[in-house]
Amino acid sequence: MGDITQQVATFFDRYAEALLARDAKAIAGMYAVPALILFPGRPIPVSDARQTEEFFASSWGQYEGIHELEKALAIMGEAPGSVWADVAWSYGGRPREHFCYQLIEGPAGYQIAVLTPMA
Repeated sequence: MGDITQQVATFFDRYAEALLARDAKAIAGMYAVPALILFPGRPIPVSDARQTEEFFASSWGQYEGIHELEKALAIMGEAPGSVWADVAWSYGGRPREHFCYQLIEGPAGYQIAVLTPMA
């Protein structure tokens, strides 16, 4: 596993831990500001970390009963200061969410700059 791949895997391990802990503040800190969430037909520009924190705080219901996450990670591309990661999340015994994350180097390591749902 290359150094970049290991760094990205470590980032998403921390991300999964924050999700499982229902720690919206920690997750918000993993998103860059500004950031862009590209839901189909509904792009969401993120201009304040509170937006991300409030979004996750309001979404915990969809993860009710989930206490374990598994990820399948593939690096899609790299550029200076940026990496694109394809991550498929499984919980409840089956694949559930699939995203492309563009990560950028932030003050404390990688942060999510762009999130795009994948089919």
